[in-house]
Amino acid sequence: MLWVTGKQGQLGRALQPLLPHALFTDRAAVDITNPDAVARFVDTHEITTIINCAAYTAVDQAETDQEHAFLINQHVPTYLAKTGASIIHISTDYVFDGKHSRPYQTTDKTAPQSVYGKSKYAGEQEVLHYASTGVVIRTAWLYAPWGHNFVNTMLRLGNERSQVSVVADQWGSPTNAGDLAHAIVAVHEQLQPEHAGIYHYANRGHSSWFAFAQAIMHEAALSCQVEPIPTTAYPTPAPRPAYSVLDSTKIAAEFGLMIPCWQDGLQRMLREKLSSL
Repeated sequence: MLWVTGKQGQLGRALQPLLPHALFTDRAAVDITNPDAVARFVDTHEITTIINCAAYTAVDQAETDQEHAFLINQHVPTYLAKTGASIIHISTDYVFDGKHSRPYQTTDKTAPQSVYGKSKYAGEQEVLHYASTGVVIRTAWLYAPWGHNFVNTMLRLGNERSQVSVVADQWGSPTNAGDLAHAIVAVHEQLQPEHAGIYHYANRGHSSWFAFAQAIMHEAALSCQVEPIPTTAYPTPAPRPAYSVLDSTKIAAEFGLMIPCWQDGLQRMLREKLSSL
């Protein structure tokens, strides 16, 4: 049996229609911060594989809420991995310091700069150490028609304001949660012990937050003007990687994936969102 944690999150929701026979849970159904509850659930339902979509993602809040961030992002993956099930665990581009100028490969040195990044990196290590077959998939700049994400924020602001200011010197790979969900399903369906390890998945291409915001306004036919600003003009409690474009070559080759470009992913997400209104 397949178990998917974090059913209410962006990725958990994207996975549900693709995995109709899996068990999807949230904190109300199973307290994954309790190792005994995790072990009981796995035994009771004869779980063989876990897709862990549960995460503490409040990047700035984590700077002052370290205990909770590490509980969800490090200790929960440990509890899941120690059950003996195979694990597909979702991680982040924040494990890198952002000092590269070329796409990050899975073999590149990690150097997380924020509490969030450090907690996610710690979770990766636990999964790779304890899981019978542990797969870590790092992704970046994730968005979906639902939930709190950059696209939905820009759509809201674009309807409320005539102008917004957006950071123009941070670069990454905007990623449609639906595209990542299809990739995860492909990994699950082909998963073998020899596949254990770290992978990157992000939509092809790269963008600054500024260019991403411009594309959102254009595709949504919003007249809101986007003004570029430097990171120094928008200070945040947690430092962001200046460059965190991910190289997804490995996962594409290993599992036969065709990875869409980020512009196509954005267009499809906006069509899906508008069709549900």
